[in-house]
Amino acid sequence: MAKQIGQKTISDFGSQWTRYTKNDGYYGSNELLKDFLGPLLNLKELQGKTVVDVGSGSGRIVNMLLDSGVSKVYAVEPSEAALEICKKNTSDRNDQVEYIQCGGKDIPDMAVDFVISLGVIHHIPDPLPTIHRAYEILKPGGKLIIWVYGLEGNSLYLKIFTPIRRLTPKLPDWILELLSFFLNGLLSIYIFLCQFIPLPQRAYVKNVLSKLNWKQRAQVVIFDQLNPTYAKYYSKDEIENLIRSGGFKKINIYHRHGYSWTICGEK
Repeated sequence: MAKQIGQKTISDFGSQWTRYTKNDGYYGSNELLKDFLGPLLNLKELQGKTVVDVGSGSGRIVNMLLDSGVSKVYAVEPSEAALEICKKNTSDRNDQVEYIQCGGKDIPDMAVDFVISLGVIHHIPDPLPTIHRAYEILKPGGKLIIWVYGLEGNSLYLKIFTPIRRLTPKLPDWILELLSFFLNGLLSIYIFLCQFIPLPQRAYVKNVLSKLNWKQRAQVVIFDQLNPTYAKYYSKDEIENLIRSGGFKKINIYHRHGYSWTICGEK
């Protein structure tokens, strides 16, 4: 069952990134990459390093990493459709990218400085083999950095959207897109109110969502939340135990904007 759910989720994202291919503006910026990493990693530490990006999707993180001075990125993506979009979006620098179509647990042998996976692990029903494989391909002293949805800080959101998400992955993409644009109208009101009222997730809304344009919020935030078959919201203990079970030491965790977790583990 977990394998079937995982394959369906990969297919969901393949369709999504074929539909929405642009990574422009703040959405594809190093400013947002800094926001993901928080205090756990300075972008200067990436300069001249080799990095595996697990779940490269449309190539957004690949370009962010190269913009940060990474010497080479191994773009790992299980969806053939998404990997083709990744290749197109990184075509002007593909001499620095090696494209690998596989799941995280099947990454071929190599030795890299960093393994990074932002917004991916929470879509893998059984992520431990991927974490183990990340440990195996890292050089001694290398680091794994992941970002996942958090359980803490999302109670109101989950009460509202968990029932909705039981239906939305089954909808045709065009219907889901219409729903996403409708919900984006409500989100725009919420963003406006957050300028004046301390509503839930206010920090995330003010510092991230408000910097995305209207179409991006509908297509790569709301659609992205409603589309995948599988998504898990991790508690702090759950995500720390997952990384520790993969063999990592010196684990540090950052509660990003009070609603998600960025975690760094060292080999």
